[in-house]
Amino acid sequence: MIALTTTAVLTLLALLHVYWGFGGRSGWLAALPEVDGEPAFVPSALASFAVAACLAAAALVAAATGGLLSLGWPPSPFLRWACYAVAAVFALRAVGDFRWVGFSKRLRGTRFSRFDDLLYSPLCLLLASGLFAVAWSAVR
Repeated sequence: MIALTTTAVLTLLALLHVYWGFGGRSGWLAALPEVDGEPAFVPSALASFAVAACLAAAALVAAATGGLLSLGWPPSPFLRWACYAVAAVFALRAVGDFRWVGFSKRLRGTRFSRFDDLLYSPLCLLLASGLFAVAWSAVR
C-alpha cells in the first residue's frame, strides 16, 4: 500500500510538471518562491520537463522496489539503494536550503512560503518516509 501510494503521488507530481512544461499555469505561481511579490526564478519548459522526468524516474524506482512493477526478478540491492537515495533527496528538500524552501527557509510571509509550510515540505517528508519504508521492506 505504501509503495502504491508513493508511486501514485510521484506520478501525479510528474504529470503536473509536464502540464507546466507545456505552458499550463494553474497553480504555477503558488509553486514558485517569491521575492518582493515576484517569482524568485521562472523555470523554463525544459526545466519543468526535467523535473517531471526525475519525478517519473522516482515513481519507477518506488514501483520496482515495492514490487508493483515486475522486472522478472526480486528488487536488486541497486534498486533498494536508489530508493534510499530518492528518499534522501526528498528529506533534504523538506529540510530546505535555509533561504527559500523547506522547513529551514528564512523568507516567510509569501504565498509560496505558506504553501511550502502547509503542503510542499510536509509532502516531501511523507514521500521520503514512504520511499524509505519501501526500500526497507524490499526483498533482500
